Amino acid sequence: MCGITGWASFHQDARTQAPVIEAMTTTLAPRGPDAGGVWLGERAAIGHRRLAVIDLAGGAQPMTDRPDTPTVVLSYSGEVYNHHELRAELRSRGHEFRTRSDTEVVVRAYAEWGEAVADHLDGMFAFAVWDERVQRLLLVRDRLGVKPLFWAAVDGGVAFASEPKALFAHPGIRPRVDADGLREAYSLLFNTGPTVWSGVREVEPGGLLVLDRDGVRERRYWRLEAGAHEDDRDTTVDRIGALLGTAARSQSEADVPLCSLLSGGLDSTVLTALLVGELRLREGPDARLRSYAVDYSDQAERFTGDILRNGHDTPYATEAGAFIGTDHGTVVLDPLALLDPEHRRAVVAARDSPIGVGDMDTSLYLLFGEIRRHSTVALSGEAADEVFGGYPWFHDPRALAADTFPWLLVTMDEAAMPLNPELDLRIAEFRDDTYRTALAAVPHRDGESATEHRQREMQHLSLTRWLRQLLHRKDRLSMAQGLEVRVPYCDHRLVQYAFDTPWTLKSFDGREKSLLRAAGAGLAPHSVLHRPKNHYPATHHPGYNRGLQDMAREALSAEQVRALADETRLKPLLDIEPERLEWGHRLRLERVVDLALWLDHHRPELAL
Repeated sequence: MCGITGWASFHQDARTQAPVIEAMTTTLAPRGPDAGGVWLGERAAIGHRRLAVIDLAGGAQPMTDRPDTPTVVLSYSGEVYNHHELRAELRSRGHEFRTRSDTEVVVRAYAEWGEAVADHLDGMFAFAVWDERVQRLLLVRDRLGVKPLFWAAVDGGVAFASEPKALFAHPGIRPRVDADGLREAYSLLFNTGPTVWSGVREVEPGGLLVLDRDGVRERRYWRLEAGAHEDDRDTTVDRIGALLGTAARSQSEADVPLCSLLSGGLDSTVLTALLVGELRLREGPDARLRSYAVDYSDQAERFTGDILRNGHDTPYATEAGAFIGTDHGTVVLDPLALLDPEHRRAVVAARDSPIGVGDMDTSLYLLFGEIRRHSTVALSGEAADEVFGGYPWFHDPRALAADTFPWLLVTMDEAAMPLNPELDLRIAEFRDDTYRTALAAVPHRDGESATEHRQREMQHLSLTRWLRQLLHRKDRLSMAQGLEVRVPYCDHRLVQYAFDTPWTLKSFDGREKSLLRAAGAGLAPHSVLHRPKNHYPATHHPGYNRGLQDMAREALSAEQVRALADETRLKPLLDIEPERLEWGHRLRLERVVDLALWLDHHRPELAL
């Protein structure tokens, strides 16, 4: 894992800017608590913070191709899962290695293939390469966008970082927010590229950026395509199982303690079972894997269903852990601890964004903190719903017929924080325009039925947009605790194969995630295998609701918050009895609190 940052400029001598690159690098210390370093050249400054996972002694960064007179300098975050295979290939091509890290494999792979290096890498990664020979900066991001990578223009070049906060430590970049940024944040469309911050962009998933003396150019080296699928049902199920097994196997390598996130749902249970199987093949039949779930101290007594949750997770997670044979533990949180301003401030600082999901963010942050006491790497079932059609909108006729992003049927009216109408952001118009653009980007196959056509649109929207904010959330909150989270369901070969598979196969048993359920048969207890989709848990404690209302009331007393939020629509929510506060109303209040904390922490210049 790790954090990367730096810049390249043809208008200044970076060797005189050591305090700047050191300050930028320091902001990323939580992402890399084990070590840090910088490299300075005439036209580039490169910084790195390290979370040591593979080759603890030999993987220090920034890494160069040779120690004395480097021609290639790399700052790299993530894991390349096929580094053993690449190392063997590169050795056959004459390359010599001085470490066993995957980082050095990327250095040598760039020396061999240049800009085409991305095509050879399997994994989750974001990295920057400065090539002294041709005075060129290359930024690369993994295919699904698991690892973040931001950039902004500076005098004579660009700066880059794993998180925007590092960019703001550069004197040429200010934390500024304009109307476009607010539209991006509060429209909940999760565009690729633009961010809430004016002038700050993301390298697109499956994309790269090149800076040289001719300027900046961007391109995509990978995107989802609509390929043919000729396998029958049994072959498809077997192929899904094989692809997922390969992903789990390749992502289980670490020189530090590894664990799994086991919620008691289908996705995490199947993944955990595959990990345990792999571990026992390597270490023997008695090998054990730690697994973790999260719960609240009052959940067993107070659980009430809502539009996202239909049951209490803990009994299912406990049963799954016993069935698989993990050392399972449940991190039990006090709901009132989620109101701690320091916890919430840490979450908002980690996200660099006013948009979050309140108590669910804080609890995830605290869960990761507890896990980090025992493990450095955790594997998660994130993305299975997007890959296999698990969300309600894949199956709800109303969502399928809606002329908008399907998740807005849940979040738009009930949970999206109302903005001050005087801002005149025209979010509805922005949503309509963006939806048209998003649909135009969906690949289709000739001869598709209307049903297949629409389901391909739903899956593409889910994989390229909805998934982005889930990956952002998991990355930022885990890395704030110095924990690496891997997501095997984001293996691009698995994603592409499932995307090619017709909807009739994805839903052959009349339910969500038919293929995963079939592939996971025997890996999970019957109760979990046939359990309906359940979202990440939220507290139902009235004391939490009351405290949230108090925090929102205080937030709305700030003039800058009232300038952005629609006070007249939010104030009535403060007077609802805590026991009667509905999920959507509560999320509006969560976002008001997050907005206030974001404004206070980042102190952005508002250009509205």
